[in-house]
Amino acid sequence: MAISFRQNEILDIARREGRVTVEGLAAHFGVTQQTIRRDLGELGDAGRLERVHGGAMLPSGTTNIGYEDRRALHEQEKAAIAAVCAEEIPEDISVFLNLGTSTEAVARRLIHHRNLLVVTNNINVANILAVNPDCQVIVTGGTLRRSDGGLVGDLASQTIMQFKFDLAVVGCSAIDLDGDILDFDIQEVNVSKSILRQARKTFLVADHSKFQRSAPGRIASLSEIDSFFTDTPLEPGLDALCREWGTRVVVADAELV
Repeated sequence: MAISFRQNEILDIARREGRVTVEGLAAHFGVTQQTIRRDLGELGDAGRLERVHGGAMLPSGTTNIGYEDRRALHEQEKAAIAAVCAEEIPEDISVFLNLGTSTEAVARRLIHHRNLLVVTNNINVANILAVNPDCQVIVTGGTLRRSDGGLVGDLASQTIMQFKFDLAVVGCSAIDLDGDILDFDIQEVNVSKSILRQARKTFLVADHSKFQRSAPGRIASLSEIDSFFTDTPLEPGLDALCREWGTRVVVADAELV
């Protein structure tokens, strides 16, 4: 299907935001909502977007957005989440930081922490923390995922099982409305399960866009997380579940960064 310049831009916006609304697009382009609905209908018929009430979102799939694109998405929100999370990470502990741009943002906030032992399967995290002389960095083995510098597979899991971390800080690709934490790469899912199993305490860092996406692999439930750091309040149903589970939800203010 040949798509128009406007529809191309709609797709660009959806890739940045995860979701688009009829009202917001009509205002952005200065056209009627009927025109936007027609555009979204055509993009939906072509499989480029998935129609939802009031707008559309990127279709559920089995592959993640490219790493550089993810790094550029919601940078201010990730920075705010990382700042709040890092404030709650004490010195003199062992920490695991896993794959993802959100955990990399947390690593940047730890470059002045003292006496940390950081284990990671994220080469980018290791490079960020290499400038901190008071931080010992251990990189797991594993198969290198060239797309984002991640180390995955059985060797990564076996390395992780040699440790008992005071704290694990993890990210994810998506969060379902029932509280399930999801990812695209099944090898990474197994590594993440090992991380959670070996941590005394767990923090999840994820911005609001993770609620607007889906992924096929289940890591765990928010019920297994001690503190969830995000940038917008949760939907009432999920918020009630987190209170029931005892999962603390911390909402960072991106305007303060």
